[in-house]
Amino acid sequence: MLPARFPRRVLRAAPLLAGALSLTALTGCGGGPKSPESAGEKAGRAVTVDNCGTKVRIAHAPQRAVALDQGSTEIMLSLGLADRMVGTGTWTDPVLKGLEKANAKVPRLADRYPSFEKVLSTEPDFAAASFTYTLGKGGVASRDKFAELGVPTYLSPTDCAGKDNSGDGDGARTTPLTLGTVYGEIRDLARIFDVRERGEKLVQQLKSRVSRATSGFGGGDTSVLYWFANSDSPYMAGCCGAPGVITKELGLRNVFDDTRQEWPQIGWETVAERDPDVLVIGDLTRRSQSAESAAQKIAFLESDPVTKHMTAVREKRYVLLSGQDLNPTIRTVDGVEKVAAALRDFGLAK
Repeated sequence: MLPARFPRRVLRAAPLLAGALSLTALTGCGGGPKSPESAGEKAGRAVTVDNCGTKVRIAHAPQRAVALDQGSTEIMLSLGLADRMVGTGTWTDPVLKGLEKANAKVPRLADRYPSFEKVLSTEPDFAAASFTYTLGKGGVASRDKFAELGVPTYLSPTDCAGKDNSGDGDGARTTPLTLGTVYGEIRDLARIFDVRERGEKLVQQLKSRVSRATSGFGGGDTSVLYWFANSDSPYMAGCCGAPGVITKELGLRNVFDDTRQEWPQIGWETVAERDPDVLVIGDLTRRSQSAESAAQKIAFLESDPVTKHMTAVREKRYVLLSGQDLNPTIRTVDGVEKVAAALRDFGLAK
């Protein structure tokens, strides 16, 4: 959403990469990784994860896990792990439809970042996060602090693999994000929790949905712009994060595909010059920046002297996505489906 880190781009949404992390079962006798059905993994033996530059040893399948970002929460809930979760934090939208009952069973530690003390009060044996910021200064706590207390952490590869987070903004992509990274995160968490079959089933469900959404679809030369938040100094999607996945899957052209920044702030004069055919806009429920909801964004677009003459505004070609739909997680698939459906309605699916 401006996914999910509140202090920076005001929570815009983060990203991960498949294959960026390797998970190896510890066998005690060498010989490489075990097969998916290995007796060692079924018995819940330890695994070691090389995750975003940190080697993490998980001694047993977690029984008291905390999910520190909504993206991590929804993956874990989708894997049927609510009974092994003792807390969640950093929410930007209502929970994904279909997960309401499972989510209600897990305590919400905070709408934003829970304090480290609050997290520790749940006596966690594992912590997962979607964004580097969450496990850094200004977030919940560093990975080192968790490690000092014997709590292994997992950071979504979508926000580290092929991404530079060293600046003050939301980072820049050195390698375009793909859904393969999201699928890789699902499989990693499924192995960590010893529910590999559930993980593979979820991955295949998501792949099938993308296939159905894009079947017979060709965006042609249709241009699109993704506006996350803020009407004063708007955050627009660069080429290669979660919106880039949507763009590529549907064969579209992002009018700001010439920047690798995740969510650069771009002036309205420049936006009007690029004149996209379609506007994908974040329909956010938070209140931390100007023009958060889709209604507020549309009211601005149709009244501002610079934007009201844009093609997409005159034709009212708006596609509304939640903040999480614009984050690099399982909801990116929702984004593909919604944009595909809207373009068909606009008669732009060539």
